[in-house]
Amino acid sequence: MEQIRKYTNEQVQTIQAAFMSKVYTWMSGGLAITGLIAMWVASTPELILSIISNQLLFFGLLIGEVLLVGYLISMINKLSAQTAGIIFTGYAALNGLTLAVVFIVYTSASIATTFFVTAGTFAIMSIYGYYTKKDLTSWGNLLFMALIGVIIASVVNFFMQSEMLYWLITYAGVFVFVGLTAYDTQKIKRMAVASEVGSEQEAKGAIVGALMLYLDFINLFLLLLRLLGDRK
Repeated sequence: MEQIRKYTNEQVQTIQAAFMSKVYTWMSGGLAITGLIAMWVASTPELILSIISNQLLFFGLLIGEVLLVGYLISMINKLSAQTAGIIFTGYAALNGLTLAVVFIVYTSASIATTFFVTAGTFAIMSIYGYYTKKDLTSWGNLLFMALIGVIIASVVNFFMQSEMLYWLITYAGVFVFVGLTAYDTQKIKRMAVASEVGSEQEAKGAIVGALMLYLDFINLFLLLLRLLGDRK
């Protein structure tokens, strides 16, 4: 609150717009890296075969992604903005390696269609989160609990292999990440005035915000792909 009082309403709006621009730039860059690497790996038979045929390598990549995200979030206050940016970029690249499998399972046309549907849905909810006057804080706890439920149900269904539960998880997951997109956008918008403009802290905040929205987008895309994608 102390930081906000330093600025007029007009200045706050300008600062927030500039901060969100940085967030979306980082997020878009991350998505571009992920997409390009996924397409490159999928079009390189030797690489995609080595990933899908070696479970140790595939799960090692997944664990590496989780560790990178955990390290970035937990150590953000101690990292430089440059290091944080490198870690975010590395995570996006690793994600591209694992998501290459999507191009093997689904047709290119359905992937493209789902991407545009995801982009449109994401844009609508992000715009809502940015401009709404409603405080979405209460959404946070509900969506977090729902997300935990989706994760637990996914683990259980890994062993049960229930088709009905699979679809319930998919629809619930779409609902969760649609809501999180709006909630996270509003949360990130408020982060804009938490640090001095042009500071190292602001730069790191933009990267963390980009990671949050990147994760929302990727998860929403994968869930919608289950619903809209045509399998080969």
